[in-house]
Amino acid sequence: MRIFVVTQKTPNELALPASSLWEANLQWPLQDLGHQLIKFDHPWLSSGYDFDPTDSEQLPIINASRPEFCESLLDAIKREHQRQPIDLFFSYFTGAHVDSATINAIKSLGIPTINWFCNASYQFHLVKEIAAAFDYCLVPEKFRLDDYRQVGATPIYSQEAANPTVYKWDKKPPKYDVTFVGQRYGSRPEFVNQLHGHGVDVRVWGPYWQQEASKTPTLSNWKKIKNWVRRKPVPHQLPLAQCGPALSDDALIRLYGESKISLGFSTVAEIPTDGSIPIKQVRLRDFEATMSGAFYMVEAFDELAEFFEPDKEIVFFNDKEELVDKVKFYLKHSTERERIRAAGYKRAQRDHTWQNRFSHLFEKIGLTSEATKCAG
Repeated sequence: MRIFVVTQKTPNELALPASSLWEANLQWPLQDLGHQLIKFDHPWLSSGYDFDPTDSEQLPIINASRPEFCESLLDAIKREHQRQPIDLFFSYFTGAHVDSATINAIKSLGIPTINWFCNASYQFHLVKEIAAAFDYCLVPEKFRLDDYRQVGATPIYSQEAANPTVYKWDKKPPKYDVTFVGQRYGSRPEFVNQLHGHGVDVRVWGPYWQQEASKTPTLSNWKKIKNWVRRKPVPHQLPLAQCGPALSDDALIRLYGESKISLGFSTVAEIPTDGSIPIKQVRLRDFEATMSGAFYMVEAFDELAEFFEPDKEIVFFNDKEELVDKVKFYLKHSTERERIRAAGYKRAQRDHTWQNRFSHLFEKIGLTSEATKCAG
């Protein structure tokens, strides 16, 4: 198929400016399946990612940037479609990028449209106004499917995955005991503090960890993070020597194999202040870590247990105390740890590739071609 693709290179240009994460996980697998991609880029595609149409302060900027983006997008699609028919339009859009009229104009050309969005667990409002315009919305959050249907959209539950041509396990001896890579926010410092306080050698990499341990990110910095926490951030207690900057994609992949234990967190950044249960979601990290050979210890979440078997392919923890106990156990029991590491890697390689996800998606919606039949 000829697929017109409009996705960012990285999901967070502010925190990961050098990353090619979305390109590697969304575009390259489609090419691996034999599809021809027509790519569209525009400054507003990346800069508009963090803008919220429901924010009165941001709306004027959106209204000033979105029309030109939509016009450029439609012009590019019409040119390509006239040159040779396009079989599918695939995007990662929020309402800050496009309006429904633009998507309807694309569909009027006879081109099926699919939008992928992976933050609806806590940011459904960002796609609420445009979801129904697409023929299909790919939704990795099971509990949000009804929300899409209520606004007239056609959601397809399609979990995240990883690209096995990118995420690989080099099987070298581990260099670190416990590691975590990701932004410093939410409850993450509390878990890291707990490990450090119990004598565990834990290392962290990512935005804001290298600030002095006694300080928290400034409010202005936190406002730049699209999912900033609505309570005073918790200071971390790690020595700065154990904190590093954001890693390149290649360094991140290597670190998974270089760590005895790789941590993951299922809770999204916004922490409720009313005592309600925090929102959790399955993350891309759950698949890229296991596919890179990580022994993966992650915050317990029922939906994630549908993709990996707890205590056999990954390990769950429910609270800070259980995290400490399980970390100490698996640091001492290398045979059990390496057995789970290998099983998680095998499961990810077998079942959780983007190539498989896309093949199954196209079969489900009847978009088949010689390329998909051969690759599937």
